[in-house]
Amino acid sequence: MTACPTGIAHTYMAAEKLAQAAESRGTEMKVETQGSIGAENILDDNDVRSADGVVIAADKDVDLSRFAGKRVLTVGVAEGIRHPERLIEQVLSAPVHTGGGAPTVAPAEGGKERSVTYKALMNEVSYIIPFVVVGGLLIAISLSLGGHTDPSGGLVIPEDSFWMDVNNIGVIGFTLMVPILSGYIAYAIGDRPALVPGMIGGWIANTGELYDSEAGAGFIGAIVTGFLAGYLVLWIKKVRVPRFVQPIMPIIVIPIVATTALGMFFIYVIGRPISWVFEHLTSWLGGMTGTSAILLGALLGLMIAFDMGGPVNKTAFLFGAGLIATGNQTVMGMCAAAIPVMPLGQGLATLIRKRLYTEQERETGLASLFMGCFGISEGAIPFAAARPAQVIPANMLGGAVAGAIAGQAGVEDAVPHGGPIVAVLGAVSGVPMFFVAVVIGTVVTALTTVALVDIAERKRGRGAPAGGGYGAGSEAALVGAGVGAPGAGAVVSTQDGSGATAAAAPTPAGPGATAASAGAQAVPGATVGAVSAQPLPEATDGAASTASKPDAEAGSVRAAKDGAEETVETGDAVGAVDSASNQPGDRAPEVLSGHLTRETVKVRLDARGKEDAIREMAGLLARVGKVADVDELVRTALRREEEGTTGLGEEIAIPHAKTDAVTAPVVGFARSAEGVEWGSLDGTKARLVFMIAVPEAAAGDEHLRILALLSRKLMDAGFRERLLAAPDERGILGVLSEVG
Repeated sequence: MTACPTGIAHTYMAAEKLAQAAESRGTEMKVETQGSIGAENILDDNDVRSADGVVIAADKDVDLSRFAGKRVLTVGVAEGIRHPERLIEQVLSAPVHTGGGAPTVAPAEGGKERSVTYKALMNEVSYIIPFVVVGGLLIAISLSLGGHTDPSGGLVIPEDSFWMDVNNIGVIGFTLMVPILSGYIAYAIGDRPALVPGMIGGWIANTGELYDSEAGAGFIGAIVTGFLAGYLVLWIKKVRVPRFVQPIMPIIVIPIVATTALGMFFIYVIGRPISWVFEHLTSWLGGMTGTSAILLGALLGLMIAFDMGGPVNKTAFLFGAGLIATGNQTVMGMCAAAIPVMPLGQGLATLIRKRLYTEQERETGLASLFMGCFGISEGAIPFAAARPAQVIPANMLGGAVAGAIAGQAGVEDAVPHGGPIVAVLGAVSGVPMFFVAVVIGTVVTALTTVALVDIAERKRGRGAPAGGGYGAGSEAALVGAGVGAPGAGAVVSTQDGSGATAAAAPTPAGPGATAASAGAQAVPGATVGAVSAQPLPEATDGAASTASKPDAEAGSVRAAKDGAEETVETGDAVGAVDSASNQPGDRAPEVLSGHLTRETVKVRLDARGKEDAIREMAGLLARVGKVADVDELVRTALRREEEGTTGLGEEIAIPHAKTDAVTAPVVGFARSAEGVEWGSLDGTKARLVFMIAVPEAAAGDEHLRILALLSRKLMDAGFRERLLAAPDERGILGVLSEVG
């Protein structure tokens, strides 16, 4: 089984290498891939039963329960690429897997092993996002359409109304979110037996009544219980028990013992001190009401932003709400300005620096913006849970700024609620300064978050995350550019670090589409290959560019037809297409979905260093008129290289950029005779250099398929040799047309 955090190039490269090594040794092997489009070539019960051993080449946790009783060797995906023969030998002497438990993942492509904390936090984020989004949006909708302000009860929805039912459903979503968070952190550490104690522990942490606290421990308490449950289960697993007890350990003994121990520990050891601390914190705040409004506002903003619905947040909120009845509405005004800053700031951050966030996080960011408008601070929890060290300080800074400005301006709030909605509904006095405080706090949070996350990613040596997970090295960088996923006929699949998979299944061939692998005949108006059955555009990129030149060289493009090579003459230019004609022979076969053309192919790369090579490749892409800003394209590609090399090994490099410096997707290729040092996994210099550039708004699936197909094909030594030996641009295009 091969799997990497992003489910793209390295998954398929490892699968190809292992398959090739097995074939050369006469070993029968089946490779399952868990990738960005889901699991493929799945190992069924018969496969596992008859196997002599199981190799797991993965940089993410995978479920090993189905391999109980088999020899299991777990390594990083890079080992599957570098030393496939060695793995086949080692698996025959690997230890027998006894059932349950997550694998110990070897160092990732970049050479750094991801910490257990990192993997556990990444595991839970994708599970809690739907709960936050559903719960938050339903509450926001019910408040906006069915609520009204009431000085005694904040934003009130009539008890017997339809909108109260909608609100209650949203509250259930929020209620479940915290135990889900705790449960899947525990699951990532201790596997399935840890799921129940993790979830119940999270529920206990969030239910303050169980340990005499007005406010539960919130999502921070859930993170604590998740790690405690996970490690407690790991410890219990190490206890030796009689053989007859072993079958019931994971389903009865471990969940019961771990749940009971964790629950009692939290209630009696952790919970009561939490209650005592926050009771005294409330008293301390009461003594500050006469101090500087700026200082008090900043302090309340810090508390509101710290844990978003947790005990610190609730203490500040209840303090402000309690003073409304006494006629002091300024303290609630400070809280009301700070409450929306976290979700608004985190949502804004996903718009400012999209490359730092996965597609799922960017979608959550939009929902977070909406929730922020309604004063639902929990909208920022998925971001804080994924990167607490970066997001929580940024939230607190923005909250403090908003609270301080509101305190200085004397903003008042007559209802115990926050966010722009209370101002819109008339519960706030000093509305202009209220919005000034919210806007400045939001911008401070967003900019601080972006800066801290960017620094953390650079230190970690990884590129921008994608696919619900944060990949390592070149793998993550490829995803950040929106490239890399398998097409038809893939043997392997990868799953992203968050556990979410992207639906990118290959389009079945319909009327007019052909499958190159089956030797089907190319027909007019259809793509050659099994990648998709989309009609050809009116003209290929290279055609439009080449045909526009009056002295363009006449030539031919090689097309696959019935397993043979046929030369298609195009008259005035290689690859030129008559956009007004649909007659047979008028259309040339596409190379990489038409994004790579003769204009973007160079037989000899002149550059000797990586930076010069990227600059030269950017100039190559600019030939087709799709690059609006060459310098910005170069800068974006170089930033990707700083975050993780795009050298894939086997003398291959695929630098790339996702930037609005290009107006449409474009792919280039060049060969280097001496090779360029690219920091590749296997130490080889890059002689085959592809460059992919896509706009920020480009749809991802097609480009994911392109890179996956390209990566797998490049593992074929014969293909690489033909690519190196091709005499000119026409020959190179002919070889690359084999990709699909």
